[in-house]
Amino acid sequence: MKFDEFDLHDDILDALYDMGFDEATEIQEKTIPTILEKHDLIACAQTGTGKTAAFILPILDKIADYPEGATRALVIAPTRELAIQIEQQVQGFAYYLGITSIALYGGGDGNEWETQRQALNKGVDLIVATPGKLISFIDNDIAKLDHVEFVVLDEADRMLDIGFYDDIIRIFSNLPVKRQTLMYSATMPPRIRQLASKILNKPKEYSTAISKPAEGVLQAAYLTFENQKTPLIVDLVAGKEDCQSILVFSSTKKKVGLIVNALKKRKFNAEGISSDLEQKEREEVLMRFKARQTRILVATDVLSRGIDIKDINLVINYDVPGDAEDYVHRIGRTARANTTGIALTLINEDDMYKFHQIETLIENEVFKAPLPPELGKGPEWKVKEKRKGKKKYGSRSKSRFHKKAPYKDRKPGRKKGSAKPKGKKAE
Repeated sequence: MKFDEFDLHDDILDALYDMGFDEATEIQEKTIPTILEKHDLIACAQTGTGKTAAFILPILDKIADYPEGATRALVIAPTRELAIQIEQQVQGFAYYLGITSIALYGGGDGNEWETQRQALNKGVDLIVATPGKLISFIDNDIAKLDHVEFVVLDEADRMLDIGFYDDIIRIFSNLPVKRQTLMYSATMPPRIRQLASKILNKPKEYSTAISKPAEGVLQAAYLTFENQKTPLIVDLVAGKEDCQSILVFSSTKKKVGLIVNALKKRKFNAEGISSDLEQKEREEVLMRFKARQTRILVATDVLSRGIDIKDINLVINYDVPGDAEDYVHRIGRTARANTTGIALTLINEDDMYKFHQIETLIENEVFKAPLPPELGKGPEWKVKEKRKGKKKYGSRSKSRFHKKAPYKDRKPGRKKGSAKPKGKKAE
C-alpha cells in the first residue's frame, strides 16, 4: 500500500517523498487507518517493523491544521536514546508542517535542563519524553499536559522491565481523561494487559508474529568454549569485508572492553558502548556508528531494542540472550524493513539449553556452523533438560536453608538468554 492512499496531509506526503518513503509496512497499513479513526490501540510488533512511523504519521496529520499553542501529543519512551530517535523522526516527517517538538530526557547538565525548560515555556506541539524526566517537569509545573489529545506509550514492556510502572500511572493521572492512547510493546505478558486495562479505552488490537525473526535474517550459530569466543569474533569480522556495519552484543561491560581491545589490536575500526560511558559519550558513539564512521559497535543490552540504526549488515550475539524473546529483538537490528542481514550467535556448553529454547520459540533449528580449524574443536551440541520434581534436601548445595545468590552476583559459568527510491519503507 502506498502512503498517498492514506489521505494524509499533503505536507506529510511531501516529506515522505523527499525522504524516499513510498510503500507502507504491514503495521503501518493495518494501524494508520485505525488511529486516524480515533480508536485507542494496543499493538504488539517486533523491532524493525516501522511502528514509529505508524503512530507518528497519523498524529501529525491530526494536529497539523489545528495549532493551539499548547502540547497536544505526548510520546513516552523508556530510554534517552529511543526518545532522541523518535523526536528526530518527528522532525523529518513534520518538516513542512511547522509543528514544534522536543525530546525530554535525563543524563545531561544544567544547561540541558534550562534549554528544555525554555522550550516548554515557549510551547511545543509534541513532546517525546522518558518517564523520569517528564515527571520532573510535571513536579516543577513546567510541563503543561492539560490539552494533550494523543498519547503514545512506546516499548511498554521495556518500561516495565526498567521499573517505570508507577511513573507511568502517575503521568497518566496528569493527562486529560478524554484522549486517544496508543500502546506499543514487543511482547505482551499479563502485566502489559493489566497496564492496558488501566490506560486504554476499548482499544483495537494489532499483533505481528513477535516470536520469529524477520524473513531477511540469515541465522547461524557456533558452538564454542568461552576462551574461543573472542578469537572467533576477530576471525568472523576479518572474513566479512563486505559488512560495513557490524553490531556485537555481549552480556557484560567487562566483555565489551575485552572484545573492543581484541578488535583494535587487529586494526579494526571498533568502539564499545555501555553504562560506563556518560550519556553524552554514548550519544556520540551512536552517532559515529550511524554515520558509518565506526564500522563495529560492541554493546551491552542497552541497544537490543528501540534504537533505529539502518542497514546493519551483521549482528553477533557474543552470549546467548537470557530471554528467548530478546533473541528476536537483538537480531532485529539487521534485516529491518525488508532488507537482508546476517545474525550469528556464539554458544558455550552452559548456554545450549537456553539456545534450544530459542529454537523452539522461533520454530526453527538454527544452522550450527563449524569453527575455523585454527581455533580447534568446540563443544558438542548436547541439550540437557532441566530437572523437574521435588528437590532433595540432603544436598547442601540444594538445601532450602541455603538461599541462592541473585543471578547478577553469581560466578561466571553457573547455569541459571532526489530521485525517488522505489519500494522503500518508513521505519
